Amino acid sequence: MTETSESPSRRALIGWGGAGLALGAAAAGGAVAMARTGDDLDPTAAESGAAVAFHGAHQAGIATPVQDRLHFAAFDVKTDDRAEFVQMLKDWTVAARRMTAGQTVGEGAYGGLAEAPPDDTGEALGLKPSRLTLTIGFGPSLFEKFGLADARPEALVDLPKFAGDNLDKNRSGGDLCIQACADDPQVAVHAIRNLARIGFGKVVIRWSQLGFGKTSSTTPDEQTPRNLMGFKDGTRNIAGTETDRLKKFVWADEKDGTPNSAWMTGGSYLVARRIRMHIETWDRTSLQEQEDIIGRDKGEGAPVGKAKERDEPFLKAMLPNAHVKLAHPDTNHGATILRRGYSFTDGTDGLGRLDAGLFFLAYQRDVRKGFIPIQRSLAPDVLNEYIQHVGSAIFAVPPGVRDKDDWWGRTLFSKEA
Repeated sequence: MTETSESPSRRALIGWGGAGLALGAAAAGGAVAMARTGDDLDPTAAESGAAVAFHGAHQAGIATPVQDRLHFAAFDVKTDDRAEFVQMLKDWTVAARRMTAGQTVGEGAYGGLAEAPPDDTGEALGLKPSRLTLTIGFGPSLFEKFGLADARPEALVDLPKFAGDNLDKNRSGGDLCIQACADDPQVAVHAIRNLARIGFGKVVIRWSQLGFGKTSSTTPDEQTPRNLMGFKDGTRNIAGTETDRLKKFVWADEKDGTPNSAWMTGGSYLVARRIRMHIETWDRTSLQEQEDIIGRDKGEGAPVGKAKERDEPFLKAMLPNAHVKLAHPDTNHGATILRRGYSFTDGTDGLGRLDAGLFFLAYQRDVRKGFIPIQRSLAPDVLNEYIQHVGSAIFAVPPGVRDKDDWWGRTLFSKEA
C-alpha cells in the first residue's frame, strides 16, 4: 500500500478539505453525505447510511453518534523493525480513510492482476459506508518496543486488580487496538479483516469481540438503549455536542502529564472490559429486586422516587449499594467517563448458560481520575452478584488524523509535532 491508493478508485471519489473538514464524497450511483464528528455533529447521519468524516482534531468513534454494531480487535506486534511498523500504520491509515468513505481498499476486490491476491476482500462491495468509524489505540506493552518507554504517558497506567475480577489473559491486553463501529456488521467486520490482512507478518490479532445493540448513546435526543438486563443504560452519558464536558473529561490536554506525553494532546484513554452477565440468575430475580439493584425503574428508567428518566437522581432514596448510586459522579468526587458499550452473545458456556453480557468501552482524559475510582467505588455493588469482569485492556488513543498527509500515530512516532 502506498499513498498512490488515495487516487480515485472505480467505486468512489472523495475530496478532503483543510483543517480536518471533509468536503464530501460522491460514490457510483449517487452522493454520499459526510457526517461531522467531534464538536460539530450531524444528527441526521444515523438514518442515512452516510460516511463519517475521517479527518479531524480527534479520532472518530469516540464522541461520534454511537452506531449499532461493533467489531473490536486487539493486536500483538510481531515485528522488531520500527520503520516497518510505522509503514504499516501509514498503510492502515490509507485503508481506513478509504473504507470509512465507502471505498474499496487499494485497487479493489477484482479487476486487478489475476496472479495476485486482490487489495480488498470484497464482502463490503455494494454496501453503504454505514457510518463506519475506525479508532486506533496503543497499549502499555507497545511502549516496551521501538524505544518508546520515555513516551509512555503517565495516565496510561496498568489497571489494578479490582474486586471480583476473573480475567482471562486470552481476552485481555494487547499492544494496540482497532475499534470498528458501523450500522452494518459486515462493514465493521470487513474493516478489521482488511487491516489484519495488511498487517500480516507485522501484527497478529490477540483477541477480538463482536458487539450489537449499543448500550449507550452520545446523542441524548435519541431513545436511551437498553442492555441485556433490560434496563436503559448510559442515561447520563456525555453527549457528543457537549464540548465543555468533552474537554474536561475526555480529551487529553498538553498540560497533562510530562512533556514526553504531549503527543497525546487531543487524544483520549480507553478502557475496554468484557463483562459476563449471569443472565439465567438475573431472569429469576423479581422485578422489585432488579429495580432496587439498579436504582431505576425498568420501564421509564426513572431514578428511585422520580417520574422521568432524566430527572436528577435522589441518591439517598436508593439502597446504599445500588448501582446508580455507587457509579454516580457525586459519589466519586465528580469522576465522569464517556461510555460506548455494546451487548454481546458468544454462544453458550457448555453448561447450557449463555455466554452473554456487556462489552464496556469507556473514554476519559485520565484513567486515574475516571474509570479506576468509579470501578473501586463499585466494589460493594449488589449488581456484582449478577456480573463478572472476564476481560480487560487499556489503550492510549492518539489524536485525530488531520489531513491526507497525516497518519495514525504520527505524533508518537515522528519528531514532527
